[in-house]
Amino acid sequence: MAVLVLGGAGYIGSHAVDRLIQKGYDVAVVDNLVTGHRAAVNNKARFYEGDIRDAAFLNSVFEQEKVEGVIHFAAFSIVPESMKDPLKYFDNNTAGMVKLLEAMARYNVKKIVFSSTAATYGEPKEVPIRETAPQVPTNPYGESKLAMEKIMHWSDIAYGIKFVALRYFNVAGAKPDGSIGEDHHPETHLVPIILQVAAGEREQLQIFGNDYPTPDGTNVRDYVHVIDLADAHILALEYLKQGHESNAFNLGSSTGFSNKQILDAARSVTERPIPAVNAPRRAGDPSTLIAASDKARSILGWKPQYDDVKEIIKTAWNWKKNAPAGYDDRGGNE
Repeated sequence: MAVLVLGGAGYIGSHAVDRLIQKGYDVAVVDNLVTGHRAAVNNKARFYEGDIRDAAFLNSVFEQEKVEGVIHFAAFSIVPESMKDPLKYFDNNTAGMVKLLEAMARYNVKKIVFSSTAATYGEPKEVPIRETAPQVPTNPYGESKLAMEKIMHWSDIAYGIKFVALRYFNVAGAKPDGSIGEDHHPETHLVPIILQVAAGEREQLQIFGNDYPTPDGTNVRDYVHVIDLADAHILALEYLKQGHESNAFNLGSSTGFSNKQILDAARSVTERPIPAVNAPRRAGDPSTLIAASDKARSILGWKPQYDDVKEIIKTAWNWKKNAPAGYDDRGGNE
């Protein structure tokens, strides 16, 4: 029986595929390679190139694979882009979920672990954020993911498809050996952008907003290592295999770091000056997002290995040094 990983050629998906294979799972990957990289996918996984909105393509995958459970990463995730082009996000993310659940119901696949987001909460009333907090997104990306959660809820009631929604915060880092890592074009995430400055590929870092109601005026975020995140998806799949009901969990370190603190940590790790300038706020950005992740720790047994932000950045820097141009420098991944 196979675990089907949708978006398995992306940043988080490729690390999840790698961890699944390390732990002995049979893995099939679906990715349309719009933002993913074929070279990021472990060669021991079977790979299908296609779009989850294509019902005929999805049917062919489910025909070929005896799917035990699905892990769903296939979504667009850039907040500023979602503000400019919301329909792109509702089409790809939300409509894609509908097509996927239709296929799962058709082929009697009853377990899905979903890559959700802290963006479903919007601007939190309380920090740290608990799973019971109101979900009031401030951008179409978060709204599209919240709609996906609600669609899964009603699909559980109607078709018995059990789900775990994992709402996570800022993801960073790379596989420690530097063989796979983060490679987006264009890059929008803070840590890899900082490391591009450290590597001399950008002149300076832009810090978007220095007047937030935070200790140093810059956004505060909760950072979790991509390996810890991948392991949580596997724990969630096992939780569903044990027959538990649908559920949602936050994933984070439960510690907030400001943009300036991340910059200082990166300067320490890389031993580079990393020039930075202040820039205007980005639309749709909440000031502070910190997870209360005790529920995942107690119910799923999640035990993050990386709780030091410098260690997280160190693995990302190792990937950057190993593959300066990202997957353009890489062949297939064993």
